[in-house]
Amino acid sequence: MPREIIKTDQAPAAIGTYSQAVKVGHAVYLSGQIPLDPVTAQLVDGGMEAQIRQVFDNLAAVARAAGGSLADTVKLNVFLTDLGHFALVNQIMAEYFQEPYPARAAIGVAALPRGAQVEMDAVLALND
Repeated sequence: MPREIIKTDQAPAAIGTYSQAVKVGHAVYLSGQIPLDPVTAQLVDGGMEAQIRQVFDNLAAVARAAGGSLADTVKLNVFLTDLGHFALVNQIMAEYFQEPYPARAAIGVAALPRGAQVEMDAVLALND
């Protein structure tokens, strides 16, 4: 099955040997996003809430570039350097997603790239 590489300047450019997303058939695999501002390529200011929102905004931008939206998310992985922020993730996630919610995992990690406190990746299922 052919693969389509998804790329947008509305989300941070890849900072390694990966693509922002890869579309295979109706599935889109979004790479992990950290809270980088797509214009400055720097971590956003404003604490954990700002970081979580930027990650969701970055994922949404890549989803749009793939022809979908966050509503097409079937699986979301959340990586946190402090699982104490999980309630805040839930609160903000409720602003970006509606029921039925995607399947999700939350994983505590020792560190993330660029000193980020949160990273998320996702899988979309498009109806095209």
